[in-house]
Amino acid sequence: MNITRRNAMGILAGSIPAIRMASAQTPDFAIQKGPFSGTRESLRGYQVPDWFRDAKFGIWAHWGPQSAPEQGDWYARNMYIEGNAQYKWHQQNFGHQSKVGFKDVIPTFKGERFDPEHLMDLYQKAGAKYFVSMGVHHDNFDMWNSKHTRWNAVNMGPKKDIVGLFRQAALKRGMKFGVSEHLWISYKWFGTSHDSDKAGEYAAVPYDGNDAKYVDLYHDLPKDYPAKFSWDAAGIPDSWKRHWFDRIKDLVDNYQPDLLYTDGALPFEEYGLNLVAHLYNENAKRHGGRVEAVYNSKRKEDCAEGTCVLDFERGLADAIQPNPWQTDTCVGNWHYKRGVKYKAPKTVVDMLVDIVSRNGNLLLNFPLPGSGEPDAQELSILSEITTWMSVNSEGIYGTRPWKIFGEGPGTQQKGTGRFNENGRKDLTAEDVRFTTKGKTLYAFLMGQPGKEALVGSLGTTAGKIQNVELLGHRGKLKWTQTETGLKVELPEEQPSKYAVTLKIALA
Repeated sequence: MNITRRNAMGILAGSIPAIRMASAQTPDFAIQKGPFSGTRESLRGYQVPDWFRDAKFGIWAHWGPQSAPEQGDWYARNMYIEGNAQYKWHQQNFGHQSKVGFKDVIPTFKGERFDPEHLMDLYQKAGAKYFVSMGVHHDNFDMWNSKHTRWNAVNMGPKKDIVGLFRQAALKRGMKFGVSEHLWISYKWFGTSHDSDKAGEYAAVPYDGNDAKYVDLYHDLPKDYPAKFSWDAAGIPDSWKRHWFDRIKDLVDNYQPDLLYTDGALPFEEYGLNLVAHLYNENAKRHGGRVEAVYNSKRKEDCAEGTCVLDFERGLADAIQPNPWQTDTCVGNWHYKRGVKYKAPKTVVDMLVDIVSRNGNLLLNFPLPGSGEPDAQELSILSEITTWMSVNSEGIYGTRPWKIFGEGPGTQQKGTGRFNENGRKDLTAEDVRFTTKGKTLYAFLMGQPGKEALVGSLGTTAGKIQNVELLGHRGKLKWTQTETGLKVELPEEQPSKYAVTLKIALA
């Protein structure tokens, strides 16, 4: 990696100074007083709030300056990797990275059709009980009125407080509001901007990440910083850890999120622990001492006891989990990409039901184009989810797992946890998923079952059944319960295009 050590004094006048290592002494964290301190022992006492257990479904807008090129995930990093498709696209549409870099992409992020009120109407109608706004991605660009960096959406690009506008729209509709932070790893992630071409006309000419005027965007990396990227805190100085803490604390203080999502593990030990304690204590202050906030980490050990809600990126647990958890996934790429193949509406519905049956929530990203307006296919998917939820959501919201999550061939999957969603089998009429609410059991038939359905797990040994209804169908059903299961005669016209839901009254 061709990296040049820069002098922080070379930053443009009036910009936020580069962050420097101050000392090796224990940092002082000024956090809100409350039920928690910034230690793992203290945070073990955290309990997941009921609103999250009941919500089951949230929508996320993964949107920022990397959305402007509409070329997919990790544009700000990949555009500096020689030979990468985004590297080539950038040169064809902007110019060479030594002259025109990501700093020059940011002004093209306009959000000229961004309408948070309309978007939140769509998301609420689709059944989302919480909404998550991008706070800051690895690209080091804050989507709020940040006081710690000039690289923010109020000062540049759309010149709007995106987080604030999303928050206002969500709370107006009674939805919970969350923000995601991906900032902690930016120090290493953006290292490619300090490189140079290995061959060709611009061989050995440094990319614009080496320009001292932009050190507060691309970071002040030491000359011997390792070229190989690793998804951990190795090599990240305390000065950056402190800057991360101050910046995300500013986000928490000014936007009071009900949910804070970190892309990765809880970062930087004492810095991260104090940040989470501050989030919970600030929230408790507004709720009479009760902590109603949620923090998401992707490291199982962080959430093993109290502390946080475990998040599986693009994956799901293989069994009912004792604690609530979350899958975050996307209908396409995380950042908008033209021509990408989206998940089918049936796939989204199947995932939602499958996840909820195992005590989880689904956080689904609809990536917005640079304009801020969803494309026609995304609107179609939202419409299909809206139609399905209008009939079947009773079996989703406020439910808890049954003694088993389901039956059928789709209960067997490849792997568990993160990035295993591609190992899921397509669910069919042979697959059933269960949820409960009081003495009511919901059995989701995951495909069009035809004139008759047999639920093998609901034989006489499962307990006496008093009544069976079909959500969305007004007529009475003929059903029998035997040792082999619950047999139900179904109407010719199904009330839902995808999964249909039996509402079963247990004795």
